[in-house]
Amino acid sequence: IESGTKHCSAFDLSMKVLSMVGNINQLPQLSLSELKSLPGIKNAKALRILGCIELSKRLQSTTLDQVIISSNKDVYDFYASQLIHEKQEHFRAMYLDSKHRVIREKMLFLGSLDCSLVHPREVFKEALHLSASSIIVVHNHPSGDTTPSENDILLTKRVQEAGRLIGIELLDHIIIGNNCYMSFAEEQLL
Repeated sequence: IESGTKHCSAFDLSMKVLSMVGNINQLPQLSLSELKSLPGIKNAKALRILGCIELSKRLQSTTLDQVIISSNKDVYDFYASQLIHEKQEHFRAMYLDSKHRVIREKMLFLGSLDCSLVHPREVFKEALHLSASSIIVVHNHPSGDTTPSENDILLTKRVQEAGRLIGIELLDHIIIGNNCYMSFAEEQLL
């Protein structure tokens, strides 16, 4: 925020920004227009704030070489802060080596409010390029309900089958909702 206004300190202005969303974990929900609606925050300052939020998200995901996935909860913990507040479905894949260390994670599709259209070819193109041993796919349900849709179940089966054909195992498909998740592996749907 850098500086305040004649009538509002930078601290007070930052508190107003936080009060718009409730707590710091929900800052990624803020839009440019919402920030600019506050007196003392014009376009440049709003863009700086959004840039800091985006940089923070990216820094969180840059330490992948140290991330080892040993449980479904590890996957949830990795993605929850990134996905629980999104208003659209985000379909992501986590590519793992033979020791379940994360090689890379990638956004594969940004969907609509309640739908994401992903083809197994897109999932495995990156896996082949990285020589990944296995993958985990993850997406959020903006509604907060983690119950898998018919499309979620069909896609999971298609990805699992494609993986079998090329020798890259689908370890899990995780759906993230409001402070909860659903694991296809835990529910024995894989």
